Amino acid sequence: MKLSKPSLITTLLVIYILVFFLSFSTGRFPVTPPELLKILFSRITGLPHDLSPQAEAVVFSIRLPRIIVSSLIGAGLSVSGLVFQTIFRNPMVSPDVLGTSTGAGFGAALALLFALPSAMVSVSAFLMGLLAVSFVYLVASRIPSNQVLGLVLGGIMISSLFQSATSFIKLVADPEDELPAITYFLMGSLSGADMGDVRLLLLPMAISLTAILAISWRLNILTLSDDEALSLGVRIRVIRIIAIASASLMTASSVAVSGIIGWVGLVIPHFSRMIAGPDARRSVPASIFLGAAFLTAADTVSRSVTYSEIPIGILTSFIGAPFFLYLIIREGKKNEA
Repeated sequence: MKLSKPSLITTLLVIYILVFFLSFSTGRFPVTPPELLKILFSRITGLPHDLSPQAEAVVFSIRLPRIIVSSLIGAGLSVSGLVFQTIFRNPMVSPDVLGTSTGAGFGAALALLFALPSAMVSVSAFLMGLLAVSFVYLVASRIPSNQVLGLVLGGIMISSLFQSATSFIKLVADPEDELPAITYFLMGSLSGADMGDVRLLLLPMAISLTAILAISWRLNILTLSDDEALSLGVRIRVIRIIAIASASLMTASSVAVSGIIGWVGLVIPHFSRMIAGPDARRSVPASIFLGAAFLTAADTVSRSVTYSEIPIGILTSFIGAPFFLYLIIREGKKNEA
């Protein structure tokens, strides 16, 4: 029996808040929840506290930006995956279906090849991710009879081109300096997250998530054929453009900050639909909180289990690959039945 929408969202919000506070308490320099509240209260009110300056530095300079970034990226990737799975009517689709991730990865690799500052690496990745989506949509516009098929074919083509370009950059990069930096970025990591990354993510994530929430009830209609949607008086082309643009913006901004973190946009939407049902009015908010909680927890594990941090992209792959196998087996059993 599924919970009602208010109860479900409240439960998921509580889970996320628990993960948020527990993330501060885990690591080489743990900060307990009472200490965290004392530090936050002191910062808000200006009153002094009796904790060490190191604890305050850990909270505001290291943990807080990283947890906010992981929350935003987790929410963005999971909602993007949900949107694309709805648009393409395929549960195996992930946020990089339109080549956004590969385009952003190429942009980052290009900036690292020329030893640009870290801020420019993020900007280059973001712009190339959006450029990749623009190319894909241009290809799809040439197939007006079946735009969904055009998007899929365009995504495959553009992804292949950008993957080849990234491989060429890795081939000519300096193996002592540039190549390790490119390889590490493409693995996906939040090790260098700071408030600058929070500012970079906040606006595109806020705009995109607001747009998706605003049209969430219309996303259900995207599962119908174009003719059926038009018969209901819905401008499906406009809804599809808004949904694709919002999901691509979230994916591009995520890759620009963290590198390529796979599987989140494939796994979390399935869990969201399992507990919230297929209605996008429930599954979209569920994906936001589940994605934020999942990636925050995964990042906490990645920085805590070993002395040298595990790139979070590797950890999410270990979780996502078995789940993908489960989906394949389940879909096969459904087809046999």
